[in-house]
Amino acid sequence: MKINVLSADDHAVVRQGLRTFLEIDPDLEVVGEAADGCEAVRLAQRLRPDVVLMDLLMPEMDGVTATQIIRRELPDTEVVALTSVLEDASVVGAVRAGAIGYMLKDSNPQELRHAVKSAHAGQVQLAPKAAARLMKELAAGQRPEPLSERENDVLRLLARGFANKEIARNLYIGPETVKSHLKSVFTKLGVERRAQAVSRAQTLGLVTTQ
Repeated sequence: MKINVLSADDHAVVRQGLRTFLEIDPDLEVVGEAADGCEAVRLAQRLRPDVVLMDLLMPEMDGVTATQIIRRELPDTEVVALTSVLEDASVVGAVRAGAIGYMLKDSNPQELRHAVKSAHAGQVQLAPKAAARLMKELAAGQRPEPLSERENDVLRLLARGFANKEIARNLYIGPETVKSHLKSVFTKLGVERRAQAVSRAQTLGLVTTQ
């Protein structure tokens, strides 16, 4: 089945470009386009897309607020921020709102297609510059409670972009066990999202970017 995508951007030329770039891949289909945050929420509620590509600076409602509403009301819909804005507050705001990815508009089409597929698979996808900003913002003065050996294993695979099922296969454990370990990792690192966990772990030197 195709991955259904909703694009939200206040520039028609950008939306048309995204449709062209994404639908080159037969696995992707753009099912809707929104010109502002309010329309993005309405269309997401009606179309229930797999992934939303969300601009952050839009009229009526900004992308961070729209992301927060969509993730709260449609937990099965992932959001990837796609923007020209690279500021600490924007990156952290989008991730805290529930975005699983943060990509810049100067990304090439292949990177965007990969980001959409990664988001649909539950994998974190951050542009390197965005990851650096997030790492800086989420850095804390105190180290967290030590992780167990198995929690470290799960965290390292998470940082490599593995989804829960892939982590389970690699560690020969069940998906529910992976979820349990991730919950514990999030609690110990003081984060709520997968992208935050990866960034925090990189900041603390628990995982590398390789």
